[in-house]
Amino acid sequence: MVTNNVNRAEIESGDMGTTQIANDVIAVIAGLAATDVRGVADMSGGLVGGIAERLGRKNLSKGVKVEVAPDERQCSVDLSIIAEYGYRIPDVALEIQEGVKQAIEGMTGLDVVAVNVNVLGIAFKEERDEEQKERFR
Repeated sequence: MVTNNVNRAEIESGDMGTTQIANDVIAVIAGLAATDVRGVADMSGGLVGGIAERLGRKNLSKGVKVEVAPDERQCSVDLSIIAEYGYRIPDVALEIQEGVKQAIEGMTGLDVVAVNVNVLGIAFKEERDEEQKERFR
């Protein structure tokens, strides 16, 4: 049984009790799986994610929204990414969908019913090199 109490999935574990997984944990799993895909330049988390990164904190769930279905063992994930120039976007999106689904199901036992990929921009190699130089100054 999965419930959406206070942004977490509750999985009944049998006689020993229950296991609760925060939606933020599922979002971190999804974010890490997505950024492992070649062709993903960055996750796009909007204003709040950008502020956290400028303060030196890496937001591992940036650009990820998780919804857990009430009373079910299912979840859906929405990801917002910045794609790298030169990669075929449909191929990148498919690889993200497969990787995120496999990572979440493998680590949590939840069934992933949807992984929606929103491409919000394209990053060029020169821009990424400049951003990295800025971060290390």
